[in-house]
Amino acid sequence: MTPDTEQQLAEMVRAAHAQRTRLAIRGGGTRPYGNPVRADAVLQTSGLSGITLYDPGALTLVARAGTPLAEVEAALAAEGQMLPFEPMDHQGILGTTGTPTIGGVVATNASGPRRLKVGACRDSLIGVRFVTGEGHVVKNGGRVMKNVTGYDLVKLMAGSHGTLGVLSEVSFKVLPKPQSVATLVWSGLDDGAAVALLAAAMRSPYDVSGAAHDPASGRTLVRIEGLEQSVSYRAQALSQDLSSRGAAQIIEDDSAAIWADIRDARPLCDGQGDIWRICVKPSDGPRVVAAAGGHPALYDWQGGLVWLRMPQGTVLRDRIAEYPGHATLMRGTDKRAFQPEPMPVARLSQGLRTQFDPRGILNSGKMI
Repeated sequence: MTPDTEQQLAEMVRAAHAQRTRLAIRGGGTRPYGNPVRADAVLQTSGLSGITLYDPGALTLVARAGTPLAEVEAALAAEGQMLPFEPMDHQGILGTTGTPTIGGVVATNASGPRRLKVGACRDSLIGVRFVTGEGHVVKNGGRVMKNVTGYDLVKLMAGSHGTLGVLSEVSFKVLPKPQSVATLVWSGLDDGAAVALLAAAMRSPYDVSGAAHDPASGRTLVRIEGLEQSVSYRAQALSQDLSSRGAAQIIEDDSAAIWADIRDARPLCDGQGDIWRICVKPSDGPRVVAAAGGHPALYDWQGGLVWLRMPQGTVLRDRIAEYPGHATLMRGTDKRAFQPEPMPVARLSQGLRTQFDPRGILNSGKMI
């Protein structure tokens, strides 16, 4: 089923609700991680496409959920603007093909290295339209940040993986692209020393927008963005302040490819095994990797986001249970891809799903 309008979408969901037909919700089909969906039919949102409002002066963009992400980013780039949160492309680590959509970005709360400065996708999301599991159309939020009606519900839809409703339209607050970018690169640091350096960089007054470590290449990376003269000064000053930890190479030309590799976890894409995404306290990142067995890893968000490639079937959560956080199996065959929730949170989550989708027809089983 591929609706072309929100009305058609609502009618299809109402019919599925009446007939207890379980629906697999699909945008571009590039982010199918999570538990297998139990479905009788596929509901494709790619027909709900197009930018419906873009006001560069107000830093606001509204698009239908099935709009290709590339179309949104191209429209923003033409005006020197961007989605602040650097949405990740999951195709590399998941081995998928297709066209990533802006609705898929919201449904998975896909966020990249700049999250540690500007927040995640949900922090730039200011409005949504969606269809509940009963076929009701809900509008929440608005087109400007000061309109906070239902703002918590807007945030709730980000990362809900299609289990609370089918997105039909999303609204974002966007930002100007930085005039200049500098990336500082240290080489040869072990994981502990690298994460300590990243922490020192984040504590500095130089407004860091990226902090990552790639053990495979031995590179520790810090990004600074902004006006050209300011970026040059801050990069030199940070390099000097951290000189006791080693000499930094400063890349002042285009380093977009470096950060795209970090964003999409490309160093771990090749090779066999399960791929895990682990969120922990940054200082625990190296300890988690050590407890996991020292397998191929990648650190982002100052060490708070750890990507791990493990032998197939490894029960990773048992190995790292002493460290608070959560681990998501992005690629593999474990029966529970998402971190099991504490009982009070699980009851709350189930209550929300029951409220929005009482018959459980939307992406049934996805987040169990």
